[in-house]
Amino acid sequence: MVEIDRLISESLKGDKHAVARLISIVERGLEPTPYILEKIYPHSGSAYYIGVTGPPGSGKSTIVDKLVKLFCNNHYSVGVIAVDPCSPFSGGALLGDRIRMNKRQKEWDVFFRSMSAGRVMGGLARTTKESSRILDASGKQIIIIETVGVGQSELDIAQATDTVIVILTPESGDNVQLMKAGLMEIADLFVVNKADRPGAENISLSIEAMLDRQRGKMEWKPPVILTSASLDRGIDDLYEEIWRHSRYLKQDDKLKNRRKTQLKDELKQRIESEILNVLWQKIHGNAVIDDLMDDIWEQRIDPQTAASKVVRNWLKD
Repeated sequence: MVEIDRLISESLKGDKHAVARLISIVERGLEPTPYILEKIYPHSGSAYYIGVTGPPGSGKSTIVDKLVKLFCNNHYSVGVIAVDPCSPFSGGALLGDRIRMNKRQKEWDVFFRSMSAGRVMGGLARTTKESSRILDASGKQIIIIETVGVGQSELDIAQATDTVIVILTPESGDNVQLMKAGLMEIADLFVVNKADRPGAENISLSIEAMLDRQRGKMEWKPPVILTSASLDRGIDDLYEEIWRHSRYLKQDDKLKNRRKTQLKDELKQRIESEILNVLWQKIHGNAVIDDLMDDIWEQRIDPQTAASKVVRNWLKD
């Protein structure tokens, strides 16, 4: 572990090469991963986390690019994790549109990392949280997580960040009603990007109407910001609204309570995963499972009852 300890030590000093290597180890699930996460965790927790999500083609990457520039120009150290869609066959990510950002890393105090979503639902990659904690521990003050899309499966982004930005376009109007439930749950800020196109005002008014119907249930009403990121319009307004939401969260321990809820949800998921792994290792290849499979195939027992029987017997043991 001498080499790993060296990488951890260098990453805590902000060394980008050490950070990149640690993230690669964790992303691949290599043997030192639990040790790395254990050593890194006490040094994390100081960064502010921003989630950016929206349908493909809404301009997420451009907006992230512009926000990074603003943060860096205001002397913040920034980490970006972009979760890219992947091929359903190979699992490989489509990372070509990231070349532009990589060119800026020398100009700005920013660390950029693309990740494949793999086959994980929820908009995040399997190791997004772990990787963001490595960036956090390395001294990044702002961490931006950009996800693959938007919709009901995107709720994970709300469990990983402090401020969630949902980006739509004038063409998103027909889909707003379909996405309403998920959007209402995850969005802290709405952005209508490409607002120089026809229909921007209409979708903005539609979102405002949706929010008004939810007013009694919401302590924080998400603002709707019109932007044209490629034309540098509205980005300053978005930047200010991010900080306004940050100030709101820091009142009455809202940020602390939000993060505690996120950690509790994460702990539950980790426990479920560990139990599943332990249980499956114990029963895989067991003759009892083969007998149960025969019973299921012959329709003498249904899969749910069979699963309940396996778990109950395991707990008795």
